[in-house]
Amino acid sequence: MTRKVADCRNTPSVSGCTLTISGEEEEVVRAAVEHAVSVHEHSDTPELRQMVRESLQDEKATV
Repeated sequence: MTRKVADCRNTPSVSGCTLTISGEEEEVVRAAVEHAVSVHEHSDTPELRQMVRESLQDEKATV
């Protein structure tokens, strides 16, 4: 299974957050939503979860 990555640098924010989260898709969605709520003051909604899921990228293999 391909690991997924959520990277705050890909979403403009006032704080300039640089957090990157990687893991299995459901783990990353859950952690990224928790981060968005606790740090960026978003509300945990189905729309936020969908936005997070759609923004995920495949993790690039390191050499």
